[in-house]
Amino acid sequence: MGLFSYFALGTLFGLVLRKAEVISWFRIQEMFRFQSFHMYGVIMTAVAVAAISVALIKRYGITTIEGRPIAIEPKTMERGYRYWVGGSIFGVGWALTGACPGPLFALVGGGLSVMLVAIVSAAAGTWVYGWLRPRLPH
Repeated sequence: MGLFSYFALGTLFGLVLRKAEVISWFRIQEMFRFQSFHMYGVIMTAVAVAAISVALIKRYGITTIEGRPIAIEPKTMERGYRYWVGGSIFGVGWALTGACPGPLFALVGGGLSVMLVAIVSAAAGTWVYGWLRPRLPH
């Protein structure tokens, strides 16, 4: 039953992304060309929901299903280079493929099998980071 519920939630999430046109290559290109507010509105809504959720978790001491407390460690920006570099790499990949990692599977499920290349590339990039991580300044 556990795996089925994850599959059902993932399917529902994919349908929501599809209906909201968040996985549309054209919508993403409109965003990067500053031609439409649609994607910026979706992103700002997601940030607002996340901020409210984190505030509620901290205020009411919400726990996990197992009863463990949810601890959100504060970020240390230092000079912020890793965030700038990582965000830039992410943004370039997003602009080139027309998709961020979240909707890649929804795009494949929607019939765009070419996005399998992006999934394999994202997995390879994650593997390379894991391999390089001990050698990188953190």
